[in-house]
Amino acid sequence: MKKLNGSQAGRPDKNKMILKYPASWWKGMWREALPTGNGIIGASVRGGIHQEVILLQHGELWHWGRKDELPDVSHTLQETRRLMDAGEFSEASWHLTRAVQAEGYASKLSSRFPLAELTLTMNCDNAFHHYRRELDMETGEVHVCWEEGDRKISRSLFVSRADDCVVFRINAEVLSTCDSVQVRESGSTPVISGSVGLQFPPGDRERDDEEFKELKISVTVRTDEDEQYVFYGGINDDGQDYGAVLRLIRGGEEPGARVMPSHRALHFPGKGGTIPDKDQRDDSGKQAIHAELPFETSGDVLVLVKMFVTGKREEEWLRLKQELAGLETDYNSMLSRHTELHQPLFHTAELDLDDAADDGRSNEELLLDAYEGEAPLGLIRKMWAFGRYLFISGTSEEGNMPFGLYGLWGGDYRLIWGHHMANENVQMMYWHSSVGGLTCMNLSLFRYYTGLMDVFKENARKLYGCRGIYIPAGTTPGMGIPNQVVPVIMNWTGAAGWLARHYYEHFWYTGDMQFLREQALPFMREALQFYEDFLVLDEEGWYMVYPSVSPENTPQNFMPQDGKQLAHPMPTAINATMEVAIIKELLQHTIQASRIIGVNSSKIPEWEDMLTRLPSYMLNEEGAVKEWLHPAFEDRQDHRHLSHLYPVFPGQEVSREDDPLLFKAFEKAVHQRKLGAQSGWSLAHMSSIYARLGDGERALDSLDHLARSCVLSNGFTLHNDWRSMGICLTLDAAPVQLDANMGWVNAVQEMLLLVSPQRIKLLPALPARMMRGELQNWRIPGGVLSLAWDRKSGAFLAELVAVRRLSLKLQLPDWVDISLCRQFGKKKYKALLMENGAFLLHLEEGEKWTVELNTE
Repeated sequence: MKKLNGSQAGRPDKNKMILKYPASWWKGMWREALPTGNGIIGASVRGGIHQEVILLQHGELWHWGRKDELPDVSHTLQETRRLMDAGEFSEASWHLTRAVQAEGYASKLSSRFPLAELTLTMNCDNAFHHYRRELDMETGEVHVCWEEGDRKISRSLFVSRADDCVVFRINAEVLSTCDSVQVRESGSTPVISGSVGLQFPPGDRERDDEEFKELKISVTVRTDEDEQYVFYGGINDDGQDYGAVLRLIRGGEEPGARVMPSHRALHFPGKGGTIPDKDQRDDSGKQAIHAELPFETSGDVLVLVKMFVTGKREEEWLRLKQELAGLETDYNSMLSRHTELHQPLFHTAELDLDDAADDGRSNEELLLDAYEGEAPLGLIRKMWAFGRYLFISGTSEEGNMPFGLYGLWGGDYRLIWGHHMANENVQMMYWHSSVGGLTCMNLSLFRYYTGLMDVFKENARKLYGCRGIYIPAGTTPGMGIPNQVVPVIMNWTGAAGWLARHYYEHFWYTGDMQFLREQALPFMREALQFYEDFLVLDEEGWYMVYPSVSPENTPQNFMPQDGKQLAHPMPTAINATMEVAIIKELLQHTIQASRIIGVNSSKIPEWEDMLTRLPSYMLNEEGAVKEWLHPAFEDRQDHRHLSHLYPVFPGQEVSREDDPLLFKAFEKAVHQRKLGAQSGWSLAHMSSIYARLGDGERALDSLDHLARSCVLSNGFTLHNDWRSMGICLTLDAAPVQLDANMGWVNAVQEMLLLVSPQRIKLLPALPARMMRGELQNWRIPGGVLSLAWDRKSGAFLAELVAVRRLSLKLQLPDWVDISLCRQFGKKKYKALLMENGAFLLHLEEGEKWTVELNTE
């Protein structure tokens, strides 16, 4: 049995992703690159030997959006409802959208785009062997190494949190053969040569649109006369310059020494060794979009890159050159400064699934096993760690930008669904953060949405004539107005309420009263104020939510009868189950928060009355909860969204203990969804739902499906299976969507820990495959939990430390015999009668309580 504080030092590959192949997705190799980032800038390593291309991206670099003045079309709500009352649902669905379009409104979402590519060319005198590409999640380093002839060549790259730059090292060692065993010759260092530079990223395809042409011709690139720096810059569509500066440091080079340029280098005399005043030109005299610096050295080569996204390029080039010149240039020292900041985030929570045998296996091998039907435990755990790694590398606790669907690693100019989408995707990417001890990373999410509050208020007033806020599902920085002018988006009002859950949960876990008072409750209050105006009572005194959308789904009886495939034929209905659940949860949380702070006392009775007037959940003919709580709309099961399961997950309204019959009806509802209609992210969502239902086998089975259909060799998840193997819906494209990576993290956590206001459950949905395991420092509201188990021997150990005063009901797994458990702590607790292995604990701040079942 592992001990809770046992060392994992004997397993050096535990948090390494190992690949035997370079990126190989034709014309889109960034999809299979290994990612690294510091939350603001990202780099993606493809792993080519002769020619390496490393994508560079900055989180605040966006373009090609359009921002129109939103017209006031609030008068349309009355007509939309009249049409729906008359049963003219298709016409009603388009009424608001057509009114906005008639005013010439055509705003569109902007997109992240790649800043530049870091290029490397090296000579290859011999064929490679023993190739490896590796991501060390402990440090954020990407390693590429191989052997050729009598040399071993290694490259290492990370993005520094401490120095805010890309750090790239190249070195080589001589190998000799002794009794058929390769050993390094002491003191022998081979010469390495090549060139390194910056270039304009071409994207996935040839483009002839004017936007792209303007961007490309705006790019200038220069090198300095000492062959030490490359200066790269372009002009974004907002008129601001963006770009990067590269510094090359050749090992063994004397200060100020000149190196003869290679034929690959584009260079010219500069002025006074500062910033040259001419742009590079290619051989035909055209402006160059690529420049390189040569190197030939017997020591290491170190490349440093810093980036900027606003300002004037000459000024920014000079500033960044000075910053790069002032950096200590010892790779190990720079790495140490970085890991001091990176590792505390990565290690906020730990998980081991007794997967030591899988640690050293490559991703390709693990995925081939998964393709046979079952994902190895090593893959399950590494994907949990990888999702957390992506999260902390792709967003910053100090920034204003939430994690995006491509993280910081998108390689094209208008990414498919490259915006922040809050009808599922944004929320999924943050589900895992609280239990995983990453609540600090939530703050960028809150800053982003809170920063657009004035725009959201104007949306509510102009679209629906309501107070409060209306948040369109899709937004991008500075673009909080509707940008997807279609009924499925325009008529959905649930984004603000769903996001409000994240605000309240952040307080629940952290206990931060200032956050509750100054951020969470004001946001929740605005979201609720919209519904105070938007909801209407029917003749029997029940609230009607209409127009109402169950995200992206159309009732079955409104699907085209000819079988023609349409994305969203008629999504606008009445009383979508999800929206009713969101409103109910929003009311409850706002009431609770108001009482905690001691405000809104006169409003609480009104809100409590609203709760009594929300419609009850309805069942279909099979006894499953309906997706729309209205008889005019039939369930459609051939769909990926699982919105009507909200009261079970991500919400916590319905539980097996408190309402077993309704809980069973929600269980039937998820069973009815068809497999072939799913997507990568919906399989991750489905896994979390099954875990919340206590069905660990189906929860893990959903991750098995995801692993063999929508996971690339580098661990990135896709929206759908590009190979059309029947697990997912079939599309012409298979976009990268890292929400499923985050969803994977949450699904694993839901299998091993259930946190609700009513009770904490340990190992609530443990699959049979997870026979042994250990988790450390997982968070519950007010406490830190560590846990180890071994089903084979029956051993079990749980330790809870209170970080503030707390009272909670803690339920042990049903296979743990409480009568054989020993307790350690200031107080001993009796198991609750009729609660099947539960304890009611009362712990003071700093107090520890341990329970152990040991059959040895």
